[in-house]
Formats: sequence, C-alpha cells, structure tokens
Amino acid sequence: MAEKIKALIIGGTGYIGKFVVEASAKSEHPTFALVRDTTVSDPVKGKIVESFKNLGVSIVNGDLYDHESLVKAMKQVDVVISTVGMRLLADQVKIIAAIKEAGNIKRFFPSEFGMDVDKLNAVEPAKSMFALKVQIRRAIEAEGIPYTYVSCNYFAGYFLPNLVQPGATAPPRDKVIIPGDGNVRVIVFNEEHDIGTYTVKAVDDPRALNKTLYIKPPKNILSFNELVAIWEKLIGKTLEKIYIPEEQILKDIQTSPIPINVILALNYSAFVKGDQTNFGIEPSFGVEASELYPDVKYTTVEEYVSRFV
Repeated sequence: MAEKIKALIIGGTGYIGKFVVEASAKSEHPTFALVRDTTVSDPVKGKIVESFKNLGVSIVNGDLYDHESLVKAMKQVDVVISTVGMRLLADQVKIIAAIKEAGNIKRFFPSEFGMDVDKLNAVEPAKSMFALKVQIRRAIEAEGIPYTYVSCNYFAGYFLPNLVQPGATAPPRDKVIIPGDGNVRVIVFNEEHDIGTYTVKAVDDPRALNKTLYIKPPKNILSFNELVAIWEKLIGKTLEKIYIPEEQILKDIQTSPIPINVILALNYSAFVKGDQTNFGIEPSFGVEASELYPDVKYTTVEEYVSRFV
C-alpha cells in the first residue's frame, strides 16, 4: 500500500482550520498542526489543541514568524494547508519562503476558503481583502510551488443561522431583507465539516493539482428568493419581503461600521453581481468537488436551516 500523505495545517485552531484538522485526522492522513506556545496556554484555544491530540494529531510547536520552526515542521510532511485568518493573509509569504527552503512539499493549499478571488466584481472594503489572496496566488505561481486553491464560497455557519440578515442572531419570522431582486441564482452555502472533508480529499488527488477546487454541490446553489422559500416552507409562514436596490446597498456599504460593511460588500459581490457562479468551471483551471467525490454525503441548505425551526 502507498504511504499516506502527511499534512501540516497552519492556523488549525481558527474558524475553518478546526474542521480541516478534524477531517484530515479522520481520513487517516498523518496530521500535524503548527501551534504557538501561547495557543496551548490560551483557555479557549488550549481546549481545541487537546481535542486535536485526542484525534491523534501531532502538535508541532512553531510560529508563522519563526522561519526555522516553519522549515523544521515542513520537513516532517508532504503537504501544507494554511487556514490562517484575514489579518494574516499577506504574511503567507513566510510560508512560501519556508516551502522553498524545505524543498520537499508536494502541494500547498493557501488560505482561501471563499469566493474565487480571480473572478470577482468586488467593492471596498472586501476588494482589498480579496487582493491579498490574489497576491499570494501570484507569489505561489511565481515560485513554481504546486498548489490547490479551495473555493468554498459561503460558510453555512456564518450566513445561514440568521438567513443572511446582517446583525440578526436568528432567522427572520416576520420580514426578510433581500439584496437586489433576489433572483440571481448565485449563492453557494457549504457546511464547514463538508468543506474540511472535500479539502482533505484533494490533498493527494492529481486532478486537483494546480487547479481551483470549487465546492459547489448542486443542492446548495440557490437564489436568495429560493433560500427564503425553503425557510418559509419549513416554518409554514410567508414572510414580508423587503428588496434593497443596488444603489442603496452601495450607500450602506459606505456608511456602515466594520464588520457590517465587509459583510455587505461580500453580499453585494455574491447576491447582486453573482460572483460565485457567473462563470463556468473549465478543466484548464478548475474542478468541482461534489463531482470529483460523489461518495461524500454533503449537508444541503434545507437540512442546515431546518435546525433553526
């Protein structure tokens, strides 16, 4: 039997990182998590690290800003997956430098886990955030590092518990705010465990090498109106619908505080401009996860939102 690919996850205690670490450990890939000393002693993150150990994950002491520790960690593995948060996106150049020095990494997954940043009509403040991911992509390609970019679009856990209502803590029961006309069939919501599973499936899949892995399961591609219709069916009630025109959304982005302005800018890109699905996936640059891995039983949007009935 071929030896299992060893994977190092950087940023594993973060939001999506936890799910990637868990999926990797459960896939029987020898899994390593790069963890700072301060993380282990943190009361919240320390518990996450303990849960990793219980899954059989090897904890490697190291730091994104300690080149030697990065190289040392990489010498033990075959693949590097970065799940670092927004504030650290630009600093992934340090991971690239370490991969170059280590010389043994077969593939790098940079921290993407959103929309395809090469195919966006984004406005600020989201535009600058996406630009950082673009810079990292170009740096990886310039160095000739083998890669896979994971485009999973929207995290279900971020957007579905309040049915994409900015600032709300639960799904609407009376009226719902809909950006644009609600008819653009663009929204792709994916449950976080599924994102982890699909990512890890691609770790040693030659079909995803130097490609973007798009996670677009057919039942999770919806228009906003279709999403609302699913919720109305589940609660047995018709909601009052308030449609926000494009001009108003752009004004709201300008006048809203952080992080509401970022969320509104993301929603503008997705729901008004259709940036999640306004292009075909060509074999030259991409593959679709649910087609590559039909054995994965993914969570549908309807199954997810039914939890909140």
